[in-house]
Amino acid sequence: MMWIACTLLVDRSGALLLQLRDEHAPYYPNVWGLPGGAIEGEETPEEGAARELWEETSLRADGPLRLFAKQELPEQDRLKHYFYGGTSATQDEVVLGEGAAMLFIPPSEVLERPFTPGSVEVITRFLNSPEYAALF
Repeated sequence: MMWIACTLLVDRSGALLLQLRDEHAPYYPNVWGLPGGAIEGEETPEEGAARELWEETSLRADGPLRLFAKQELPEQDRLKHYFYGGTSATQDEVVLGEGAAMLFIPPSEVLERPFTPGSVEVITRFLNSPEYAALF
């Protein structure tokens, strides 16, 4: 089973950072997802989430990333780890390292787009959680 680490990164206004995957993505091209990817070698899921966030955006969370949820997707042979954190970064500081776009999206607009499998249910839960409310 492939382990995946994703980051729910929230700016000071409460906007969530989302990635539009490009047409060259090996899995789920042209849909929205979270910054993240496969955990490599001996790294922990948290280390993988931080590394993927940096590689794809040149951003780091303002504090430690915290685990929000694990999601097993047996039909895809994946275990997704969702971490969350806050950032004082702005859209102008995002460096697109992968995908077609990487945008901070206001919470009222987040769910208006197609997502990678499993993401909608976790994002919905996160946006309604005390963990999310405490970030801004």
